Amino acid sequence: MKQSRKLSFLFTLIVYALALAVGLYAYGRVSGSVYARLFAADVAATLFLYLVSLPLGNASVYDPYWSVAPIVILPIWTARLGVWNPGTIVLLICVAYWGIRLTANWAYTFQGYDHQDWRYTMLREKTGYLYPFVSLFGIMLFPTVVVFLCLLPALHYLQFGGINWVTLLGFALCLSAVTLQLIADKQLHRFQEQSPSRSEIIRSGVWRHARHPNYLGEILMWWGVYAVLVSVRPDLWVLGLGALVNTLMFLFISIPMAETRMAGYKEGFDRYVKETNRLLPIAIKRERI
Repeated sequence: MKQSRKLSFLFTLIVYALALAVGLYAYGRVSGSVYARLFAADVAATLFLYLVSLPLGNASVYDPYWSVAPIVILPIWTARLGVWNPGTIVLLICVAYWGIRLTANWAYTFQGYDHQDWRYTMLREKTGYLYPFVSLFGIMLFPTVVVFLCLLPALHYLQFGGINWVTLLGFALCLSAVTLQLIADKQLHRFQEQSPSRSEIIRSGVWRHARHPNYLGEILMWWGVYAVLVSVRPDLWVLGLGALVNTLMFLFISIPMAETRMAGYKEGFDRYVKETNRLLPIAIKRERI
């Protein structure tokens, strides 16, 4: 099964259907506020995926969860509330656009379960016998918590709705952020298909202006969702914690890990860093040769 991409896809669909069932069961069994029950369901589904990853020997079974969970949780929550208005519909569209784009990118790059994300392999080599704990808490539970925190503004907004000019700016930021990611994905895939060498660095399109435009889009997406909420409920400003933690995760974990790896095999990487900003597409004065 691991060596077959089609069978790996089928396996993933079955596993995620079971994870959904586990999450729904946990939601129905746990008492407390609706947010506590949603979080318990989210964690239960994550734990199920972790248990699946152990005999599979591959933590990448979790990879689609980051993008699939929000586009499952929010519609279910909206249907439960029964609140359908222009604001809630547009927000659902924004999150669906984000989730479908990210899931499609995962599917495009997915090779089967005989491969694993390089970061997980690196962590396994570095942590040894502690890797099962690293996989559970670092690879799976930590991202689940971050995404749930990012979702809290959306969950609250769906209760109230409402649109003003700040709300519209938030929606525009969400849509622009995901579109940036979509463009970055297509340009990177095209470059990888056409590039004769793995050591070459993409320096065209949006990648000419920033080293991580896809990460920039991910960061801006959740600040956009937060802006949508505070536009109608400024008293809930503390829910920006999710977008903040998400930003810090990319700045201090994801980007440094990616750049440390690229520095090892990308030609002219040091010069690329000097000439191209990390996230914001701000021009950097280039050194004269």
